[in-house]
Amino acid sequence: MPNSTNQFIRPITCKTNLQGNLEIGGCDIVELSKKYGTPLYVIDEATLRSVCRDYKKAFSSLKKINMMYASKALCTMATSAIIADEGFGFDVVSAGEMYTVFKAGVDMSKVLFNGNNKSVDELILALELGVGRISVDNFFELSLLNELAKGRGKVADILLRITPGIECHTHEYIQTGHLDSKFGFDLTQIDEAVELILNCYTNLKLHGLHAHIGSQIFETKVYHDEIEILVRELARLEKKFSIKLNEINIGGGLGVKYTEEDMPPSTFDIAEIILNSLRESVDKYGIENPTIFIEPGRSIISTSGVTLYTLGSSKQVPKGKTYFAIDGGMADNARPSMYQAKYSALIANKPEKKASQTVTIAGRFCESGDILINKINLPELEEGDILCVFNTGAYNYSMASNYNRVEKPAMVLVNNSQSDIIVMRESLDDLISHDIIPDRLKNNV
Repeated sequence: MPNSTNQFIRPITCKTNLQGNLEIGGCDIVELSKKYGTPLYVIDEATLRSVCRDYKKAFSSLKKINMMYASKALCTMATSAIIADEGFGFDVVSAGEMYTVFKAGVDMSKVLFNGNNKSVDELILALELGVGRISVDNFFELSLLNELAKGRGKVADILLRITPGIECHTHEYIQTGHLDSKFGFDLTQIDEAVELILNCYTNLKLHGLHAHIGSQIFETKVYHDEIEILVRELARLEKKFSIKLNEINIGGGLGVKYTEEDMPPSTFDIAEIILNSLRESVDKYGIENPTIFIEPGRSIISTSGVTLYTLGSSKQVPKGKTYFAIDGGMADNARPSMYQAKYSALIANKPEKKASQTVTIAGRFCESGDILINKINLPELEEGDILCVFNTGAYNYSMASNYNRVEKPAMVLVNNSQSDIIVMRESLDDLISHDIIPDRLKNNV
């Protein structure tokens, strides 16, 4: 049995109600689709809070730890407020994410700004809002940030992001810790960066090292290896430069269960590996226990999210596949076309009916590759059925686009039989709100 929420495919409140429909957060999914329309993102608050509490419990024995939610997975004001309420800080990678958590009322001293090509405006905003840490990714940023901080009479508190040389067996696009990566300082470049900070960049204060090893990780040993590398580097830098760095950020990356074949570790499994590795490494290299930053994103938000679609047209290829089309697709969920991601789903208005056919769920967008689920077993389908796709909280809304000039879906939060809009559905006027026709063209239309 799963022992943490990231190991479930469906939200923890998911069940079939007395009307025979799927229910999440005490809300009838079919009624939600009628009330708010489809496609529709739905976030179950109970599941989101459950995952946060799993993490807090798993690491409760570690006194020096900062839990940071990786906002890129899903960043809205409402979800940020919930996650902050559960005691998390935030890893942000853009001015937009930074401003969103700020407007949600997050304590900005608990925010870390990360990214491989931060703009001048973004770094200025980070300094003005007082983010707790800036994770510096390269030599150019070191110089730029020092100049910007000096010009404002500030000292920027920083970590150095490094590439630890660890390769995870995930999709190549979501590996970030291996040597050939666009992110971070190579291990051979750390000393030069530290020398610059100590001798030249007086408006930067270095607190420690930051590394990521990837996303949707199922292997546990990689966390052990990462921590040993980071602790070893702290010890080496202390010996060489006589500086005590007391923070290591190990990133996030814990996987979730999209299909029955997926077997992700639990948060408790990962915590045990991390705690044991920290204990062994500190003893081995003879340094004090550093503060650990951990940055889960997908494993915090993914399981709480589902996406609802209405089935439309169908097509039977002679001696081939049966296609059913939905009113969404790659613009609201880019992951299947981008990462070959797989999902599980049910028909919300007949969740208990026995599967009787194998179908392919196709999106509505003008691309042959717009296939949401290739070959899924479902009951007899009809136009107007509501498809509920599970585990869509992470990287669906955050990667959504207006491809084919289609409006982005709404998002609702459900809890205790109540539903609340947390992201408004875009309108056609929203789509054209930033378009401008130059005066010289107006006589031509």
